[in-house]
Amino acid sequence: MKRREFMRTAGGSAAAVAATSAAAGTAAAQEVRPVWPSEVEGNVNSYTDARGQDEVTISVGAGDGLAFDPTKVWVDPGTTIVWEWTGNGGDHNVHAVNGPASFETEITGEEGFTFEYETSEEDAGITHYQCDPHAQVGMHGGLAVGEDIETEEVGGANTGWPENVHDIGVPLHAHWVGLITAVGITLTCIFTFYVLKYGESAHTGHGDR
Repeated sequence: MKRREFMRTAGGSAAAVAATSAAAGTAAAQEVRPVWPSEVEGNVNSYTDARGQDEVTISVGAGDGLAFDPTKVWVDPGTTIVWEWTGNGGDHNVHAVNGPASFETEITGEEGFTFEYETSEEDAGITHYQCDPHAQVGMHGGLAVGEDIETEEVGGANTGWPENVHDIGVPLHAHWVGLITAVGITLTCIFTFYVLKYGESAHTGHGDR
């Protein structure tokens, strides 16, 4: 590869590293989540943004058997919510106790039992629901429907752990993004230097023989 071609390639690689890291930092700073009422901060406390999906499943009796997972879900009107019992934690039900949506199931501990609820425009907002037999021990959940809800930006400004480590897709913090960018560019420059210096020397030596 000629010197000019190699420099273009190396420079492009460095730019790609920087652009990717910058994009990750932007995504971290711009992640938007609903502002959940404190009542829905249940056991496990996981969150899923399921907007754009036709159906989402929530486990009943997750974790140690006394949780909904995901605990908090954001969906569009028209999405079908399927609560599925794990069979753990005893008898449970799903009961909307505050908010625009209205639903209540029987109390059962049957593994594989399901309850479906299709959201609508009338459910716009945040609904707090619970398991009545285990409400006192933290078995609560939240259902956010539509865009007409209070939201907040999370991710980039947070210097501690994510809201919960169950969220595998939490973006990198800003200082890690900067570090990754610096390391990537430094390694690219070192690699470029050695290839140009020693690669040309080897080529010249071969031509003198």
